[in-house]
Parts: sequence; structure tokens; C-alpha cells
Amino acid sequence: MKVQAVSQASPRTAFVYVAACFAALGGLLFGYDTGVISGALIFIRHEFSLSLVAQELIVSGALAGAAIGALTGGRLADYFGRKATLIATATIFIVGSLIAALATSPAQLVVGRIVLGLAIGLSSATVPVYISEVSPASERGWQVSLFQLAITVGILAAYFVDYLFAKSEAWRWMIGLAVIPGLIFGLGMIVLPETPRWLAKRGHLERARQVLARIRGNGQVDAELADIQKTLATSHESGSWSELLSPELRIPLIIGVGLAIFQQVTGINTIIYYAPTIIQQAGISSASGAILATAGIGVVNVMMTIVSMWLIDRVGRRILLLVGTAGMIVTLALLSVVFRTHSPSRSLAMTAMVALMAYVASFAISLGPIFWLLISEIYPIKIRGLAQGTAATANWAANLLVSMTFLSLVDALGPSPTFALYGILAVGSWIFSYYLVPETKGRSLEEIERSWRSRPAQA
Repeated sequence: MKVQAVSQASPRTAFVYVAACFAALGGLLFGYDTGVISGALIFIRHEFSLSLVAQELIVSGALAGAAIGALTGGRLADYFGRKATLIATATIFIVGSLIAALATSPAQLVVGRIVLGLAIGLSSATVPVYISEVSPASERGWQVSLFQLAITVGILAAYFVDYLFAKSEAWRWMIGLAVIPGLIFGLGMIVLPETPRWLAKRGHLERARQVLARIRGNGQVDAELADIQKTLATSHESGSWSELLSPELRIPLIIGVGLAIFQQVTGINTIIYYAPTIIQQAGISSASGAILATAGIGVVNVMMTIVSMWLIDRVGRRILLLVGTAGMIVTLALLSVVFRTHSPSRSLAMTAMVALMAYVASFAISLGPIFWLLISEIYPIKIRGLAQGTAATANWAANLLVSMTFLSLVDALGPSPTFALYGILAVGSWIFSYYLVPETKGRSLEEIERSWRSRPAQA
């Protein structure tokens, strides 16, 4: 289409990269605050003499908060704007980090984790939308994937911070250091602009034109703004639940919620939250050794996310999703076989490490970045915040379910059947993706929106 060609021909500008990178800091905080608990928990459980259920509550407090934050974040981003919501998110990150780091009881720690979760949920519902709405169609894939890359960098940073403070058992410093990127994130968002699509939606056309000129740097701004206005004019959504649940949007809603659930129930965050515990069970007894081994998994996660970013606008979303999910199926099956050996040893721990790394590598090129990218692309602008918030809420609810049950499942069934269960769910994810997920590579957001409207309404 003509507009697609115009969008793809738009030259790169340094400003849009800066905007995407600063917004993606929300992902770094997301990753740090979800990853840091894996190492801190080893020392927290000893200091407070925690039961398995108490450990799961501390881990899952952030997830409960994230589900609430994601559910409200979409509506807040639609009403107050993407920028204002992200500034509020940075503030909540800082407050939550301080509460958790200064906690003197398990209850206070859970409260701090819930506040952090609110910020994580707001970030997950808003950052991909912000980046997708400032990015040109030809580069939107890798730029939105900066969010997932930032998550993996945050997780890796958390692992290294955990390792640095492991000998002194200073878990409060592990958690509290998140204040620094929180400040950088908030200050960065203050100087960045609102997205042109949200401005146009609210009737601020001149400001939308100015932002487009700033982030595109070419003479095609009026054509892009005209296409945004045309799509808004032909859209009947007003940002309500009834529009989101309308027959013509049923398939994109199912895709977003389905991928949200499959991203979690295939087990990724059991690795992120409990990797040191898993490695200790496999045969590495020292806390420092287990945390350092976990950092290796974090390095693989970052490197393969970079590979995914390089491929995602070349190969496309769909093929990476299918190939990566197939890899997850194979590696989960291998983990199930590895843990059928009931005698922990160093060789078993090394085999488990290789399988965990391969599993994370497969996730990092598929469900990891592609879920967040697709839910920022496939929804109409008038309900984009609400729709993405709904998918993100489903993601965090599934994350909460998995995290709250993992240690109990391993205790009741053993690690081998638990990983086998996740493998079966990964098979379901592959089938779901094969039959429902479309290719969005190289298409403008307005073109993707029109494609749903041109389909016959689903009964």
C-alpha cells in the first residue's frame, strides 16, 4: 500500500532511537525487579526462616501487583497519555524498591514487592505501545523488541548484583539498587514527547505533526498524519470493553490473551525466579556458585534476544515464534529426562545448565519478544491501551499462577514431571501460534488495523 511504502521509506532519525531506548528502561526495571529476587531469596528465607509458601508469596507479591498495574495501565495510558503514565511508573518503581529494601518483616517485604509489581504491570502495558507508536513500520519490530532486550539486560544485571552481594548476604542492597535506573527512567520520560498517535486521537493535531516531524525527519509527515486521521475517522471504538469484545476484534483479542498465557505457562519465569534453587537441586550446593551459574543463563537470554532483534524485521514474527517454540518443547523434554536422575551431582548440574540455556535461548527468539511486539501492533488505536493492558494482565495472572505453584509442584511431583507438564503446554502454544498468529512484518499500524476490519466478523 502507498502509506506502507511511505512509512518504510522514512529515514532513521537519532531522536526515535533515543526515545525508544529511554522508554525501554521501563523494561530494564521490569527485568531487574523480577530477576533480583532469585538470588535475594536465598538469604531472605534464612533471615526470616521462611516456609515454601512464604517464599512463593514474596516472589508472587510482585506478580499480583503487576496484574493490577497491567489492568489499569492500559486505561491510564489511553486517558492520560503514554508519557504521563510512564513518568508515574518510574516514581512507583523507586517507592517500591525503597519499601522492599528497608523491610523489617516478611509482611513489609511483600508490600514492597506488590508496589514494585504495580510499576512492572504499568510498564508492561505502556512501554511497548509507546515505542510502537513512535517507530516507523520498517523498524518497529526491533525497536519494540528493545523492551524485551531491556528486560533481559535487567535480569542479567540483577544476577550479577546478586552475585556481587552474595558473600556479604546483603539482599537489601540487591533490591535497593533499582532506585538508580528508576531515576534515570523518570528523568528521561520527562523530556521525551507524547506519541503522535495518542495526540491525534485526542485532537491535538498540530502537536502530533510536530512530534512526527521530530521523529521522522522527512517531508512525508503530512501523509502519515493523514493516514492516522483517516483510520481514526473510520474507527468506531471509544476505548470501552464492549468495543474490545466486538466480533471483528475477537481474533486479535484471543491472540493477545492466548500468547500472554502461553508465554508464562510454558515455564519461563520458573527459570528466572528459581534458577539458583533448580541448580542447587541438580548438584551445585553453594549459593554463590548457583547464582553465578544463573548469570550464564542471563547472558544467553540477552545474546539471543539481540539475535531475535536482528531477525525479527527480516525473517518475520511468525517463523521465529514457531521455530523458537519448537525449541522450547525439545529442551523442556530434555529437562524432564535430566531430572529423572534422583542423585544430584556436578555432571547432572552441568547437563541441566545446558538444557536451561537452550530453553532460554529458544524463548528469547520467540515467545519472549514476539508476544510484547504483537500486542503492541495488532489492536486499533482507540482501544490499544485497553487491549494491551488486558493481554498484559492475562500474562501476569498466568505468571502469578505458575510462580505460586512451581515449588509446590516440584515438592509434590518432582522436577521431572513438572518440566514435562510445561513441555506439553509448549506443544499447545505451538499449535495455537500456527493456526492463529498472523505475520505483521513491514505493515503500518493503520494497515494492520484495517486488515481486521476487512475480515468477516467472527460469529
